Amino acid sequence: MPRLSAPTSGTFLVALLLGGLGIAARLGYVPALAPHAFWLVAGGLALLMLGNLFRGL
Repeated sequence: MPRLSAPTSGTFLVALLLGGLGIAARLGYVPALAPHAFWLVAGGLALLMLGNLFRGL
């Protein structure tokens, strides 16, 4: 099992921003991003996962 570390503040904020944009797009607040809502949320979760797996990311 790999050792996990906390992501940096910047990584966490970018992941939070991507997830928030994806949710807002899905709910119709950002219609221009609506076709990409799933990928925004998935990208935010993937970035958060990478931030946990790799130290200093």
